[in-house]
Amino acid sequence: MKRLFGTALLVSALVLPAMQATAQPAAGAQSSGLTRLLAAELARFPSKSGFYAKNLATGEEAAVDPDGHYESASTIKVAIMVLAYQLADQKRLNLDERHEIKAADFRGGSGVFRFNDFGLKPTLRDIITQMIITSDNSATDIMIARVGGVDAVNDFLRRSGYPTLRLNYTTLDYFRGFYAVLDPKYRALGPEDIFALGTDIPYFTQPRARLIAEVQAANADGRLVELVRKRSADERQWFGIMTPREGGRLMESIERGTAASTAACDEMKRILRAQQAGTRKIPHWLTAPVGHKTGETIGVTNDIGIVYAKSGPIVITSFNMDMAGLDADGDDRIGAVSRMVVEYFDGK
Repeated sequence: MKRLFGTALLVSALVLPAMQATAQPAAGAQSSGLTRLLAAELARFPSKSGFYAKNLATGEEAAVDPDGHYESASTIKVAIMVLAYQLADQKRLNLDERHEIKAADFRGGSGVFRFNDFGLKPTLRDIITQMIITSDNSATDIMIARVGGVDAVNDFLRRSGYPTLRLNYTTLDYFRGFYAVLDPKYRALGPEDIFALGTDIPYFTQPRARLIAEVQAANADGRLVELVRKRSADERQWFGIMTPREGGRLMESIERGTAASTAACDEMKRILRAQQAGTRKIPHWLTAPVGHKTGETIGVTNDIGIVYAKSGPIVITSFNMDMAGLDADGDDRIGAVSRMVVEYFDGK
């Protein structure tokens, strides 16, 4: 995505508090020099930050808080992609099948499908591609359903040896949960109702003018800010949960061709290298090719990827929560640290 959480009402209302990072070097990290550099740099971030790097050619690693729990935001969509390709390998999912996008499929936040008329019939492969390269939330919920639902994604993660990685919600339920903190009755809102609260498309807004006015009035005193702050302190309320190390292992499995068949992993790598968002994150100051997946929500900016450096492929995962300041500054910090890692491994 560029942003998982894209509803205009909430974007304007929410500013999460800053938390200074406690940067502790990873126990047993092989590259102690790089770990010290990372710890010093991340300690300057106005956020709670974790980072993991591994040169796949040499096996050398460095990390800060690699096993800490972080709000995944849209980085967890990589897991949905991997499961989809595993099911395709097993002939249980046909990625050439076409799915007709209906009005009820539209989701707010990031992505491009919502800007088109419904009735488009992309292939499932096209939908996966948009889920990754534009972080399309409509595509994400379509694919969550196609792979068997949230529980199926989490069962796949457990079976694959990722004890922490977790998808907590569909994007619909994640968005709906924010309105439910205003009033529990909003948990009953349908997908077109939720979409109408964050769009200006008349087809959706005109029949729901009363609902839109009601939600705006319910937040007239600004109480949503404090309610969402309390909600964000509970990892069960995050869109997903990821650790820097497990996120790195997931990306490594794609690069090494162990996540699915060789052909499937090659296709996933091509999709990741076609990323359209987050150019100011891992790739910002790099000339080497990068395949990656970004993730953002209020107070969160993340990126997980593979840098195809001179010294070999380098896994980099960066997670930053409870940020203060501009999102762009957070993205720049990810880029600066990524450049430092690549220059370290490449011997510059």
